[in-house]
Amino acid sequence: MDLTLLTHRFPLDMTVILNGESRDLGSGASGGEAAFSVSRMLGELGLDRQPVLVEVNGLALLKKEFDDHDLHDGDRIEIVRMVAGG
Repeated sequence: MDLTLLTHRFPLDMTVILNGESRDLGSGASGGEAAFSVSRMLGELGLDRQPVLVEVNGLALLKKEFDDHDLHDGDRIEIVRMVAGG
């Protein structure tokens, strides 16, 4: 999963651990923008329309929680893409 585009779209003022790698994200808290939610992060990664499991600091989130769960500096995030197969 290529996450390099994410660091070019936002100011580098929040660092999280995403799938074991340190990533710089923007807070989105200034300029009237919404906070950097899980939904926003998934959209920037191009994963907002794909079935994924998201865990933040060891807590698995329900999809309905993605909009309301804001990310913070130092959060540990795991994203697992779900695929069907047989």
